[in-house]
Amino acid sequence: MMKTVSDPIVVMKRYEIKYLLSAEKTAYLQERLKGHMQVDSFGLTSIASLYYDTPDYRLIRNSLEKPAYKEKLRLRSYGLATDESPVYLELKRKAFGVVYKRRVQSTIPQVERFFEHDVDICTGGQINREIKTFRDYYGELMPTCLIIYDRTAYFEPDGDLRLTIDSNPRYRMDDLTLEHSMDGISLLPEGWTILEVKVQDAIPLWLAEILSTGKIYKSSFSKYGEAYRQQLYKLAV
Repeated sequence: MMKTVSDPIVVMKRYEIKYLLSAEKTAYLQERLKGHMQVDSFGLTSIASLYYDTPDYRLIRNSLEKPAYKEKLRLRSYGLATDESPVYLELKRKAFGVVYKRRVQSTIPQVERFFEHDVDICTGGQINREIKTFRDYYGELMPTCLIIYDRTAYFEPDGDLRLTIDSNPRYRMDDLTLEHSMDGISLLPEGWTILEVKVQDAIPLWLAEILSTGKIYKSSFSKYGEAYRQQLYKLAV
C-alpha cells in the first residue's frame, strides 16, 4: 500500500491500467462511480511532472518500443512550486505490467544539487541507492518535457482500489521549470480525459461491469510519449 503524500519516502507496487475517455464517457463513469468510490480530500488538483531524459531522448524512445521492462525519472509538484515547497522525485519502473515506484520528498534546490552530484537525494538507504544508480547509469540527465494535467482522484472506502481522471493534459518542451506557469500544449482533443485504474490485484467485478457497459476499453497511452510524438511531428513538417 502507498503511504500518504506527506511521507518523505514512498515505496509502491501495483497495476496501473489506462483508458482514454470522451467527455460523454467521462460523465457516464463519474455518475456510475457514485456509491462505490469517493473523491479524495484534495479534490481537483493541478499536477506538473518534469521528466528527465538523456539529450538524445533515450528513455522515452525505449519506452515507445513497448519493452517488457521500462523506467523513467520525474520531478512532480502539486500546483506551482517554489524553492521552499515540497516536490517529489519519482523513479518509476514497469515490468511485465506491474508498476514499481520509488518516491522521495525534496525541494527544487536539493534536486538540482543531486543532479550536480553534490548531495544525496535522501539520507542513505535503498531508495537513495536506486535513484543514484539510475542517475549514474544514464549519465547526462536533463529536464526534457513538462507534463501538466488537472486530476480528480477517487478511492474505495475500506479497499485498495484507486482511480484517477486527468483532464486537460498538456505539455511544454521549453520553459522547463515547475515554478513559472501551468500552461502547455494540449495532448488530447478538447473534453477528453485519461482514466487510470490502480489496483494491487484485479479490477473488482462491479467496476469491470461499469467499464464494459460503457464500452470503455484499455488504451496504451503515455503522456510523455504523446508529447514526444507531437514534437517530432512539428519538427518534420
